[in-house]
Amino acid sequence: QVQLVESGGGLVQAGGSLRLSCAVSGRTFSTCAMGWFRQAPGKEREFVSGIRWNARITYYADSVKGRFTISRDNAKNTVYLQMNNLGPEDTAVYYCAASPTGYIGNLYSTSAYDSWGQGTQVTVSS
Repeated sequence: QVQLVESGGGLVQAGGSLRLSCAVSGRTFSTCAMGWFRQAPGKEREFVSGIRWNARITYYADSVKGRFTISRDNAKNTVYLQMNNLGPEDTAVYYCAASPTGYIGNLYSTSAYDSWGQGTQVTVSS
């Protein structure tokens, strides 16, 4: 059974930084694309960032481009999201997600992923 466990969320002031981690077990991590999504209260879950299995191709939502960086360490079965210059608009529950093995399609949609973490809260105060 695939398990994804996020960590690193918390409360930070505007302009601050956080680094989220997501540890994956139960799947050959190096063959999966990974994604980060977020969901604010009353809003739909939205794509934040995605990364291909070999880490050579990454994707970002326009709202986080230049501030967030996704990376992965296939030796540690972990994907990261470095978030800099955070603003109150970044407040949300952040979820990591894993695609099926060998998936090469669009990473922007929730339908690209078949396994999800439980989420970690990020709160940015103004």
